[in-house]
Order: sequence, then C-alpha cells, then structure tokens
Amino acid sequence: MEVHEDKQHQFQKPHRFTNEEGDAVISQTEMNFTQKQAGRTGVKGSFTCSDCGKSYRDKINLTRHMRVHTGERPFTCNQCGKRFIQIGHLNVHMKIHTGEKPFTCSQCGKSFRDRSALKEHQLFHSGVRSFSCDQCDKTFVVASTLRDHLNIHTGLKPYICSFCGKSFARLYTLKVHQSIHNGVRPYVCFDCGKSFATTSDLKKHQRIHTGEKPYKCSHCGKSFADLSALKTHERSHTGEKPYQCSSCEKSFVSSSSLRAHMKKHCPKSSN
Repeated sequence: MEVHEDKQHQFQKPHRFTNEEGDAVISQTEMNFTQKQAGRTGVKGSFTCSDCGKSYRDKINLTRHMRVHTGERPFTCNQCGKRFIQIGHLNVHMKIHTGEKPFTCSQCGKSFRDRSALKEHQLFHSGVRSFSCDQCDKTFVVASTLRDHLNIHTGLKPYICSFCGKSFARLYTLKVHQSIHNGVRPYVCFDCGKSFATTSDLKKHQRIHTGEKPYKCSHCGKSFADLSALKTHERSHTGEKPYQCSSCEKSFVSSSSLRAHMKKHCPKSSN
C-alpha cells in the first residue's frame, strides 16, 4: 500500500540563515509576508523592543537597536580601539585614520567622510538659517546646533565625560575634551608630523607653515591665523572684558589672562 505524505509537510517553513554575528536572519519570502501582514493590520513592525517598545520589520534591525540599551559595541577599530554598535559606523570612523573623504561638495569642493555630513554642510550654502534662539538674536542652519547653543543660556551641560565626569554644553566640545584622556589624535600635519585631535586644530596649526592669516580686524586691519585670536584682539578696540575674577571682580579680555591672574594674585580662587 502506497503511503501518501501528509499535506502539511508539503509546505516547509522558510529556511533561516545566520549572519556573521550568529543572529537568525529571516528569509526574503518570510520578510515579504511579514511586511504585507503589517501593512494590512497597521502594525509598524513584527519585532518589538522589550525596553522601549520600538518596532522593526526584521530581527537584524531590532538586534542592532538593542545594543543601545545593552551598551554592546561589537565592532572595534584596530587603529585606536574605539568600539561601535554597527559595522557601518566603524567603516565611517576608519576614514579618520585613512584620511578618506569620498563625499565632495559641488559648490566649494570641501570633502566629507560620510554623506550625512555633506548634506548638513550643503545647508550652509543655502544661507537659510531657519532655527532661531529665543534668548538672543543668533540663528542657525540646523536644529542640533541650536539645541547645543541653548545650553549656554540654561547652563545645562548634558554631555558628560566618562573618564573624569566633567560636563559640557556641546557634544563637539566633549569629543575634543575626551581626546585628552584617550590620546587619540588622528589628524596629522604632513609638513612636520605633529598630530591633533580635531581638523580645526590641524588647520590652525598648518597656517604656521603657510603663513595664512585669514581673519582681519575691522578696526585696524591687523590679520590673525585663527578666529579666537581676532576676537581677543578686537576687545582692545571695544574695551570689552568678559572674563571676571570671582574673588576680586577684576575683568580681562581673555580666559588665559584671567587664569594667569588667578594663579599669581588670587591663588585661593584657583583651587
């Protein structure tokens, strides 16, 4: 007697593959079915984060998202040891060490390591400063810059250094500060070999070699290699002295002058 195979075995469950991390990856057929079902029911995704409730259409994206909660950073830079949540983030970071900047602005020729940085840069060419501070007259091209600026008015310093606990109003300032601890100085001067934590510091340094002084005083015409030096100089014309000693209330044109004063004349206030 011939034995007939059970009909239910004629429809095999789609095979699940695994990626390099050992996570199950659903097949394209199963993913398409899930997406169709989600569309019918109005459900955003079938894989939901148990910590925050955010949903995803596939398990890979949920796995990546969960690293935000767990703190897991499985991808490590073999140059400086910095760790990342996603391989894409590591690939972008590696361009710091290689110097690769494949995304170029068609208007000014400036290059960037990733596409998102280029898009943000291109907003500055538009001249549209859509984000205004309600505390002062400053305007900004992108919302993130405005958010960091508002911290100056509120005194909020949400960016905390994991090494020493010092806090900062701006994320960029924190990243620059952390280079003191981790010793990462990826930007190298090809003229003398000196390395720097940021591109802006490298550019300032390179003007020593080129002799370039692009910042000119509107009062006397004197030129300077960096913007901060120009601003300090202009105070000699305006009389502005924004840095005040907390002990004797004497004011200074620069923070370095204030520090020198506190060290020599008001040692108690510098402790």
